[in-house]
Formats: sequence, C-alpha cells, structure tokens
Amino acid sequence: MRRYFPFRWSKLLAAFAAGLALLAPAPVWLLQAQTAPPAQTVAAPSAQKNIAGKAVDKVKEATKSAADIFTRVPCLPPKGGHKSMGSLPHIAARLAAGQPVVIVAFGSSSTAGYGSTSPEFTYPSRLAAQLLRQYPASDITVVNRGQGGEDAPEMMKRLQTAVLDMHPDLVIWQVGTNAVLRNLDPAETARLVEEGIARIQAAGADVVLVDPQYSPRVNEKAESAGKMRNVLSKVAELRRVGVFPRFEVMKDWHERQAIPIENFVIADGLHMSDWGYACFAQLLGDDIIKSVGQIKRGVNVPADVRAYRPM
Repeated sequence: MRRYFPFRWSKLLAAFAAGLALLAPAPVWLLQAQTAPPAQTVAAPSAQKNIAGKAVDKVKEATKSAADIFTRVPCLPPKGGHKSMGSLPHIAARLAAGQPVVIVAFGSSSTAGYGSTSPEFTYPSRLAAQLLRQYPASDITVVNRGQGGEDAPEMMKRLQTAVLDMHPDLVIWQVGTNAVLRNLDPAETARLVEEGIARIQAAGADVVLVDPQYSPRVNEKAESAGKMRNVLSKVAELRRVGVFPRFEVMKDWHERQAIPIENFVIADGLHMSDWGYACFAQLLGDDIIKSVGQIKRGVNVPADVRAYRPM
C-alpha cells in the first residue's frame, strides 16, 4: 500500500479547517512547518467554531483566486509554438482506462512552490486540479517532492525514497537551474540525469524533464543556462523522454506576448509567481491531456516506448 501526502481537492476544505483549528495564530503557508499545540491548549467550542468559519472563508477566497487568476492575464500557448514534450504512453493508457495514477513532481524550490502565496498555487497542486477537472472519475494523485536549493547531485541521493518508492506512473523532473547558479558542470548534470531517467524508466514510469526558467537571475548566466538546456535536450532525446521547455515558454510570455516579467517572476528575480506557476501547470497539463487523447483515438504508442511524437 502506498503512503504519501497527495493533493486531493475533495479533502481541501477539511484539511484547512482541521489545521487552522489547531493552529489559529499561524498563517496557512506555515502550517506544514509547525506542530500542533498540547491538547489542553485547544480553544473552547465557540472559538473553534469561529476559527473553522474563518478557515472556510480562506478556502473560498483561495478557490475564487484560483478560478479567476487567468481572467487578469490569460494563459495562452506560446505564439511561436513549442515542441511537444512527447507522448506519455504509460500514464495516458491508465487515464484512458480510468485506472488510478500517481504523478511525482521531482525538483527543487520551483517544484516545492517557493514564491507562491499558498500551497494550492504551487504547480503540482494546480496540475492536480486541472487533471481532476478533466478526468473527474479518475483517482489522480500528485505528490510534491520538491526540495529547495537542490540539483542533480542531491536529487539522485533521494531518488529512491522520494520518487521510486511512490511507484509513480509519471515523473516530472525539474532540474538544472541550481546547477547553473552554482556553476556546476553541465556534462556531470547530464550524466546524473541520464542515470536517474534510466532508473525511473526501469520502474515503468513515464518521464518529463523541465528545464531552467526564464528569469533575471538565470539570464545573468545566459551562456551557462543555454548549455544546460542543450544537454538536457540531448539526454531527453537519447533516453526518448519528453522535455517541457520552460525557458522558451516563459521567454515567449515576455517577448512575444508582452507580459511584464514581474507578472510571472517574484521580486527575487528567480522564482515564479502564482500566475507563473498556474500557467506553467496549465500548459503542462494540456500536453498530458493531449497524450491521453492519442491513446483514446487509437494511436499506436507501445507501452515500452517513450518517443518524441508531435501532437
């Protein structure tokens, strides 16, 4: 039996109410890092009711914000188009058949969601919500395994426990940004990523790589970022997995769609904002949905082949 902490929207309200009833003084974003107070400090029933009511209001506000975030700035596909991340035969077949699926989001701080105003606005949470809207009868779990400050060397040390032990159907591996910022050797990063992909594939899961983000701090190291994107693309082609070209997508937002950088990158010049995470998740989810559509249309995508295939 798998044990993990999934993003299940049907339980969101209960989770918020329970968490805030125990931790009234703490902001929602900090609940994960704190422990519950002793039993004798629990508020009186009337106070608990008031806290629960406030929790309901917070959930309603978060839901409304999630629903209308794109009315302020629409999330559009890149005007220049972007190369599809490829077919995802394993997870697509399971979704098409209505079978349970587990997606592991593996990466660093932009997977963990640094810069978002709430856990609901991280890209794994937004992706889970989109897929559940598309496949409401399916049992879909998205597990967030982001750890700030890491890159391939640290991620490989926890690949077994953080990813493979979850028995995933799809692994979305965001990697390379911290390697650029830390001046790590791109060739060594490529070697480690290739080794990691091989292990994930051997476990039977599909893989999508996510390359560095287009942001001021990454752009300060444009040459290194370019090399990193190139080596990740070559590894993906060699191992026959997809790449979500985050850098090119975000660059398109700014240069072709004329969206100010501050709309999708926070003040630190590196991490994505709520809108940035939401649009990233939307476009990533669209590619997954297209792959499921291939399977349903009878396109022959053997389960043991991960191939670049235009959609």
